[in-house]
Amino acid sequence: MKINYLLVAALSFVLISGISGCKSKEKVSAKSEIGDIIEELPCEDKGRSDKNFFRASAMSTSSDLSLAKEKALLLAKQRLVTLINSNTKSVTDRYVNEREISDAAEFEQKFENMTREVADETINNIVVICEKASVTDEGKYHGFVAIEVNKDDVLNGFDRRISNDAKLQLDYDKQKFQEIFEEEMEEMAEERGY
Repeated sequence: MKINYLLVAALSFVLISGISGCKSKEKVSAKSEIGDIIEELPCEDKGRSDKNFFRASAMSTSSDLSLAKEKALLLAKQRLVTLINSNTKSVTDRYVNEREISDAAEFEQKFENMTREVADETINNIVVICEKASVTDEGKYHGFVAIEVNKDDVLNGFDRRISNDAKLQLDYDKQKFQEIFEEEMEEMAEERGY
């Protein structure tokens, strides 16, 4: 009886050890394949746009600290320009659909070109709202950055550009455009939980 009890106990121990050993191997292999999952990167929470600001964040890695920071800033600027272009494209599409414009295709094309110019120009007005860095055990640096630009800077850029184009001025209703722009900013803020 004692032998059966010892045999069952030993067999149970082997099975439990084997099962838990398999589980730990699975966790190790999964972790080594994808790495540690990070819930939120530094500066990421500050890089979310709201109804008043276009914002972007980025991270970069380099063996040089200043290069990691510069690359992160460049990536954030690219994301910000993309966000501004995307938002103003939506505004332009809605504006053209709501207004009766004689040559809508030409208006949209001119406005699209102007949007790129305004977005590029607006990058000169960015404000860095978060900048952090970290270093790994291997000596690699991570640069984290979040930037913003006020939506009014973007709207003012459009006003300046349109005032220099007589043909665009004919089809441009500043108040209507600004109203649609504000609605798009509100919608973007709601999508991001603000």
